Amino acid sequence: MPFAVVTGAAGFLGSHLVDRLLRAGYRVLGVDNFVTGNPDNLSHLKHESQFDLLVQDVSEFLDIPGKVDQIFHLASPASPIDYLNLPIQTLKAGALGTYRALGLAKAKGAGFVLASTSEIYGDPLVHPQNEEYWGNVNPIGPRGVYDEAKRFAEALTMAYHRSHGVNTHIVRIFNTYGPRMRLQDGRVVPAFIGQALEGKPLTIFGDGSQTRSFCYCSDLIEGIFLLSQSGFDDPVNVGNPTELSILEFARLICRLADIPEQLEYKPLPVDDPKQRRPDITRAGNFLGWAPKVDLKTGLRETIEWFRAHRPEARKEEEAQRPT
Repeated sequence: MPFAVVTGAAGFLGSHLVDRLLRAGYRVLGVDNFVTGNPDNLSHLKHESQFDLLVQDVSEFLDIPGKVDQIFHLASPASPIDYLNLPIQTLKAGALGTYRALGLAKAKGAGFVLASTSEIYGDPLVHPQNEEYWGNVNPIGPRGVYDEAKRFAEALTMAYHRSHGVNTHIVRIFNTYGPRMRLQDGRVVPAFIGQALEGKPLTIFGDGSQTRSFCYCSDLIEGIFLLSQSGFDDPVNVGNPTELSILEFARLICRLADIPEQLEYKPLPVDDPKQRRPDITRAGNFLGWAPKVDLKTGLRETIEWFRAHRPEARKEEEAQRPT
C-alpha cells in the first residue's frame, strides 16, 4: 500500500486531498499545527485505520519513519486575512516548510508536490496567465509575504529537482472554493456567502470590475492527484478558466442564495490583482485534466454546506439530538 504525507492536512484543500488519497488506496499521514487548519475537517476520519495525524509545525524537522512514496506540501496560511495577520509564519511555511518537506522527499526517494498559487503572477500584465509568465509582484507590499514565499518555494523545489533528482511537481492553484472553507477567512466566496446568509450587504472592493475565475474543490484536487502520478516537473496551472467580474459574482451569489441584491462598496486593497484567469492548456495536454463542475452547481453545494454549518444551524442540530 503506498504511503503519502500531506502537510496542511486540516486545511480546506488539504483535508479534501486526504480523502482523495484514501479513496485511491493510500495510507496517509497528515501534518498540521492547526494555526489556520481546522480539526473538524478531519473529524470524519477518526475511525479511519489508514489515516494518522501528526500535530507539528512543518517548518520544524520532519522525522517520518519507514517508507514514504509521496509528499504533498500544502501547509501555509492561504487567505488574505491569515497571511496579513501571520506574515512570519507564512514566510516560514513557504521557505523552511518547503525545505523540510523537500529534505524528507530526498531522504525517502519520494515524489513531491508543491501547492503553489496563482498569486505568484501578482497583478498580471498577461491575460490569461500561462506558466511561462514570470509575474508582476510587489515583493515588499503587504501581500508579498505570501507571493514571495510561494515564489521561493517554487525555486527551491526546482533546485532540489535539478541538483538532487527529486521527482517534483508544482501546481499553481487558482481561486478554489467548496465545503470546508472557513467562513471568516477573507476570501471572496465565503465572505459573500456568509454575508448573504446573514442578510447583510455583500462587500465589493473597488468598483467590482476586477475579475476572478473560480474552481470547485473536487476538480482542483483531481488535478493535483493526476499531477502527482505524472512525470511532468514544470509548473502546471490548475483552475477553472471561466472568468467573471466580482460584481457579477456577487449578483450570482444573491440569486443562488435567494436573497435581495444588497451591495456595499469599499476601497480596493493594496496590490489586489485586477485580473485572474488561468491558461490550462498545459494541464489538458499533459494531465488530460479539465474542470467538470460548473459554477452554479458548485456554488449551490457550497451555499448549502455553509447554511448547514453556521453556528445557529449547529445549535439547532445539537438541540435535536437525543440525550
